[in-house]
Amino acid sequence: MNAIAQTSTVAAIDPVTLTVVEKGLQQVCTEMDLVHEKTSFSPVISEAYDRSNGIYGIQDGRMISQGETGLPIFLGVMQECVHSVIKERAEHLNPGDVIIVNDPYRGGTHLMDVKMVMPFYYKGKLWCYLANAGHWPDTGGMVPGGFSTTATEIHQEGLRIPPVKIMEGGVLVQDIVDFVLANIRVSEERIGDIHAQIAALRAGERALTALIDRYGLDVVNDCVAEIESRAETMMRAHIADIPDGVYSASAFIDSDGVVNEPLEVALDVTVSGTGITFDFSRSSKPCRGPLNSVWATTQSAVFIGMKHIFPNVPMNAGCFAPLTVLRPKGTFLYAEYPRPVAGCSAEVSQRIMEAVFLALAKAIPGKLFAAPAGTSGNLSLGGFDPETGEHYIMYYFSGGGYGGWWDGDGISNGCSTIGISKSQPVEILEQRYPLLFERYALREGSAGAGQFRGGMGVDYRMRLLRGEGTASFLMEHGRFGPPGVLGGEDGQPNRIRLNIQGREFEPEHLSKGENFRLLEGDYIDVGTPGGGGYGAAEDRDPQARTADERLGYHG
Repeated sequence: MNAIAQTSTVAAIDPVTLTVVEKGLQQVCTEMDLVHEKTSFSPVISEAYDRSNGIYGIQDGRMISQGETGLPIFLGVMQECVHSVIKERAEHLNPGDVIIVNDPYRGGTHLMDVKMVMPFYYKGKLWCYLANAGHWPDTGGMVPGGFSTTATEIHQEGLRIPPVKIMEGGVLVQDIVDFVLANIRVSEERIGDIHAQIAALRAGERALTALIDRYGLDVVNDCVAEIESRAETMMRAHIADIPDGVYSASAFIDSDGVVNEPLEVALDVTVSGTGITFDFSRSSKPCRGPLNSVWATTQSAVFIGMKHIFPNVPMNAGCFAPLTVLRPKGTFLYAEYPRPVAGCSAEVSQRIMEAVFLALAKAIPGKLFAAPAGTSGNLSLGGFDPETGEHYIMYYFSGGGYGGWWDGDGISNGCSTIGISKSQPVEILEQRYPLLFERYALREGSAGAGQFRGGMGVDYRMRLLRGEGTASFLMEHGRFGPPGVLGGEDGQPNRIRLNIQGREFEPEHLSKGENFRLLEGDYIDVGTPGGGGYGAAEDRDPQARTADERLGYHG
């Protein structure tokens, strides 16, 4: 049952109206995405699309719709976030109020993903919540950009914001704004991002009002209920095609950034009829470093994994209904205060998805694919530019290879599996920051060999041109490459090398490190992972093998 409060009087919905309303709701969210993107100050939002906007129910925050270009990681996360806001603040909210929150333990991810939630009223009655999330390049903490790899508690990672009003009755609460901006770096940019998120919510308010005005409240209510019901039916039909049974797999985290030992994401998937249960209880215990994952992120990663496998199921709460994710208490996939969590959204979530892919590949190999690169390649650089006289923080993520699949090779330089995002154009970054990308190319030889090979990662060099900067990175797949399936070979692992004052070295934790002080002329080389191979390499078409050798595409 959906969370819309009003009672319907419409007995049936014609398919044309149903489709138009469904697409109309999605268009409301997409319009919010565009306003958010076009008005943000941060390139990671305006150029890389690290944001999401959606419509959520008034009872439990269940997803009604999300924008087409919003980050998939927020599919389940925003439900949990809005639910937390409802529990804590619903009775204190009025028209024109907006809540700001980034607390990972209240339906969040890492602290840099800042959410805003606004109640939506139609003709004076609460109908839903509009909400969005945007990645701020900094929210304070031990290192510029927030991706500390050595934090051992949440307070070292940055400013933690509980659900508080940043707007009340349509007026900005300046005390809250001042408090937030005083605790983050480069605050003059963040005020622009604050206004962008609020502008997106207001755009959604106008567009949603117009949609309901056009079709009527009862019709829209019925459509929402039917859309959710159909999504659930579609997901259950897909699950019914999976043979009943228990399927197990593991994926591995390089290290937690503090203790240089792998962490295991151990998954048991139980398929029974039209439902499926995910049990991570055999996974590693909570870790000291920031590679713990909060519940909202762990659950959302499973949802995204299933959406990758069955992409035709519409995005709403109905597609999640047949999926039961057991709360993995006592493991690093169920972080509780004050565990650090900076790597949960961008990295741990992708290991969770990898475990889902590997487990279900045993059950439905003709519908799965080898493991993708599985890392966002998070790199932060903060410093002072003597030419402009300004402080700056750059946050950058990069693509990698997708895994080979049952009918073809993997995509090269694809976005991370948690996003529909893109790498920021190097030309934009070079205009904004004192750096130069001396090389940016496909990483030859990084693809896992197979009947269908994986895609290639990317290879780039970033040099600091002037002043000094502090570099930090939190990546994955540096110890283990993305696994192949059905006899396919693994893709090449992530590779990071720094050259500081003529000394070249790799970080101790391979894919993680922080507070590297760069001076003029110093550079960082990054090679992202290639995707795993699908099927045995000896089964590859000879002509395709010859072309791979000639072009440098072989694993």
